[in-house]
Amino acid sequence: MNKIRIGLFYGRGTVSMNEEQFVQELEKRGISLNERQIAQFRRYYELLVEWNEKMNLTAITDREQVYLKHFYDSVSAAFQAPFDGPLTVCDVGAGAGFPSIPLKICFPELQVTIIDSLNKRITFLDELGKELGLDHVRFVHARAEEAGRNPDFREAFDVVTARAVARLSVLAELCLPLVKEGGRFISMKAAAAGEEMREAEYAVKLLGGRLKESHSFLLPVEDSERNIFVIEKVARTPKKYPRKPGTPGKLPLVKQ
Repeated sequence: MNKIRIGLFYGRGTVSMNEEQFVQELEKRGISLNERQIAQFRRYYELLVEWNEKMNLTAITDREQVYLKHFYDSVSAAFQAPFDGPLTVCDVGAGAGFPSIPLKICFPELQVTIIDSLNKRITFLDELGKELGLDHVRFVHARAEEAGRNPDFREAFDVVTARAVARLSVLAELCLPLVKEGGRFISMKAAAAGEEMREAEYAVKLLGGRLKESHSFLLPVEDSERNIFVIEKVARTPKKYPRKPGTPGKLPLVKQ
């Protein structure tokens, strides 16, 4: 995969992106934010920092780094795969809401479900959704393995996202059971992701997926590598997957 550079440099040694630069860079990618959306991102940052004093949501709290490494990085998923229209999106292990909440702000018609195993994070996300005035969002306290066996969630979503949650061979088992046939699993990774994809090929195929696209690029300003894999769901996931909570991480589905 060739690495492409997204965005501009804003000065040597400065790893940051202010609000104006954030808006401008999204505009260049065809994503135009109105005043309400800009205000939602602003309030998102304020709440993130406020709640981070009570619980560990992120190690990144500087405003301009949050705009670059969390907000812009999250929305980069839409540079590679369409998020237009009332798609149903499930975000597995979203933590503080990345990437699904920034995507929801940019594309208000999305219907977003976040599944996270830590109830404290769900409490934050619930408050965040109310403060930002987001509709068609729900926050579910559950393990991904449990959600994947729940008839309300199993093979119910157009798009399932995960951002740096686990190795791709593990993520495939956590996420693909949630994707409907014809839908997409979008995995967002940092560096050395090509090796992860090769390792995960067996699990992806076994669980009904097929790699459709892969994109490698450099985050603007700091030049750190990012990788996005778009995996399409081409067949139903066998009923025995996902396995019980904890098993995918301990015994990943890899070719022996």
